[in-house]
Amino acid sequence: MSTDAPAQNLAHTRGPDTPPLLEETIGATLARTVEQYGDRIALIDAAAGRQWTYTEFLRDVRALAAGLLRLGVAPGDRVGLWAPNRFEWVLAQYATAEIGAILVNVNPAYRQNELEYALTQSGTGLVLAAERFKDSGYATMLEEARPKCPDLRDVVLFESPEWAELTARPSEEELARVAEVAASLSPDDAVNIQYTSGTTGFPKGATLSHRNIGNNGYLVGELLGYTADDRICIPVPFYHCFGMVMGNLAATSHGAAMVIPGPAFDPRAALDAVEKYRCTSLYGVPTMFIAELALLDSAPDGYRPDLSSLRTGIMAGSPCPEHVMRQVVDRMHMSEVSICYGMTETSPVSTQTRVDDPLELRVGTVGRVGPHLEIKIIDPTTGETLGRNETGELCTRGYSVMKGYWNDPEKTAEAIDADGWMHTGDLAEMDDAGYVRITGRIKDMVIRGGENIYPREIEEFLYTHPDILDAQVIGVPDEKYGEELMAWVRLRDHADDLTAEDVRAFAEGKIARHKIPRYVHVVKEFPMTVTGKVRKVAMREEAIHLIEELG
Repeated sequence: MSTDAPAQNLAHTRGPDTPPLLEETIGATLARTVEQYGDRIALIDAAAGRQWTYTEFLRDVRALAAGLLRLGVAPGDRVGLWAPNRFEWVLAQYATAEIGAILVNVNPAYRQNELEYALTQSGTGLVLAAERFKDSGYATMLEEARPKCPDLRDVVLFESPEWAELTARPSEEELARVAEVAASLSPDDAVNIQYTSGTTGFPKGATLSHRNIGNNGYLVGELLGYTADDRICIPVPFYHCFGMVMGNLAATSHGAAMVIPGPAFDPRAALDAVEKYRCTSLYGVPTMFIAELALLDSAPDGYRPDLSSLRTGIMAGSPCPEHVMRQVVDRMHMSEVSICYGMTETSPVSTQTRVDDPLELRVGTVGRVGPHLEIKIIDPTTGETLGRNETGELCTRGYSVMKGYWNDPEKTAEAIDADGWMHTGDLAEMDDAGYVRITGRIKDMVIRGGENIYPREIEEFLYTHPDILDAQVIGVPDEKYGEELMAWVRLRDHADDLTAEDVRAFAEGKIARHKIPRYVHVVKEFPMTVTGKVRKVAMREEAIHLIEELG
């Protein structure tokens, strides 16, 4: 049970202090798991048709670690990793951790300027990369980046002779050197830099330690009840915390299997992997689960995969619509599915629903604070801690808070206050039992004629319309009210069209008039990031042009 702060009426709570934190490096945790579960499956790459036991996985991780040392990589050096989800990504994640190098996750969707910024800002000296992915020629782009990235010395492409040399079987002396370096590391050492895509300005490099992400993966897995019998289907990107922490590190701290259904999300590949490998857990952002449910509804060939092995999973990354969560529980056999909330800067999970929470709390909240963490909800203007059931900014404190933004003390100080609280920028409220509801982003809040409107509330209402598959609500400029509401909607297959008048008629008498969207824009897809988050900034920009065209 969580232990509240002394003032029970305040929105401030602490998580339990059990199980104890892992005070060890990621490499030490992996070695301990291999001792216990060496013969169990560690990793399956469905697209590559390959799998590893834990003993084989550690062998290949240490071979790559030895290869990195041969290349001159030292503890604290930055190693970039630019690839979609594939087994080499996972090997590189653990090999860099083994020798104390700092892994720099490069977004698979980055274009030239973004790539050069990340490599230069982090001082990356080596990049491990796929040759290409989709319409991006990584090899060509990296060659073009070399003259502009002064620290970049080496690029090694997967499936190249250089990669084969890097991963070749090491000598006993080289393995001894890996062990020597590993023994010199501290759990508080930085191990990962992830660039957060801000809506303005340049991305910031959230710097995370072994202690940050090793414990977050472990504790998320504990709350899901993971054991060595679990197999986790991971269609979410590895370059993001959802894949590499909640997926990979949760698995390897429990002896569970990591299952890669494909290099990028495909609903059929994900469900096929669940069926073929008898996965017990499935991850996804809400749009992924929506796509999987739609496939089950409308596959032309009567597609009906056997999902009966599923027990649990995580839905996270953006607000989770209640109706989607209910369908996942009912139709995908995920009776113990969990909602997680967090951000890259907090490694990432701060709150999580428990598998034994009543369904209404698992569909309506993001759960309670995690073990060894502390959260509070404050007035964004005054910083004062609010009471229960009041809306304000969510802050979190504890082992999960990042070391800081790489080489950016000013931005770090803006995000983490003098008392160690990470200010999330998310609006939330906490009920009397400590369950948290996310009501929106401070920057997403719409102020219409002086009324504060939270888009999440209207989105949840729109999901009740029989023709609406998915909905996103944004604020757009308006001369009279300052801002007006626009709903972007994706329709179900049977629906023909939907107008603002239709929505107004449906909403009349059900929600307050000032909350009824003035504009409705029907789309096939929303603008998305690679992690599956809706890009509301892009939606606003396009919406302004659409309204101008309407006159």
